[in-house]
Amino acid sequence: MLVLVIEDEVDLATTVEYALRTEGFQVRLAHSGKQGLAAATSEPLPDVIVLDLMLPDLSGTEICRRLRDQERTKNIPVIMCTAKGEEIDRVVGFEVGADDYVVKPFSVRELILRIRALLRRVNRVEGEPSLIRFGRLKIDRDAHRAWIDDAEIELTALEFRLLHAFVSRKGRVQTREALLSDVWGIEADVTTRTVDTHVKRLREKLGEIGGYVETLRGVGYRFKDQPDEDVA
Repeated sequence: MLVLVIEDEVDLATTVEYALRTEGFQVRLAHSGKQGLAAATSEPLPDVIVLDLMLPDLSGTEICRRLRDQERTKNIPVIMCTAKGEEIDRVVGFEVGADDYVVKPFSVRELILRIRALLRRVNRVEGEPSLIRFGRLKIDRDAHRAWIDDAEIELTALEFRLLHAFVSRKGRVQTREALLSDVWGIEADVTTRTVDTHVKRLREKLGEIGGYVETLRGVGYRFKDQPDEDVA
């Protein structure tokens, strides 16, 4: 597995590189945003990217946006790494497509565990069918794309994972805590309010079929077990 580390603190980057290589990973280093973007699109493509939020030329959020906008890199898992620890910073990171978030100072061992957990999360659905149809909704897991009828829905990486989690468990209750664990990752330190915010935005993007996602007051959410084309 190849890990791209985009980090301007050379000592930290070197320490992370050494630890990752000791654990059997291949490592590619970049010390600026522009270098990181170039390294992210170089063959072979990285399997996961560790991205510092505060870089000298481009912010980590801007880099993440650009990665998600490119077909070749939009599905590469990203772990944000930053000294900022307020919830708003974590939420912004997830909004632009980050898959996990590590706050400095962190132990290298913790970072490695997060990388392994993220790779397991990404790979554990390999045995499932790629294309799922549910009423007017169609999602392609491998392509990270979704459609209502023939119109594609523009979803962030996190919104797509949330939708896939709902559809693949239709008819089953999903607590906010379970969604935090399975969609954000068990290490993600965000509040359950974040789940409600993302479910609301997902419903808005689903438009007329947003009612597929039902709210169970005091419990969580549930995706309908059968499509109902009359929902609004």
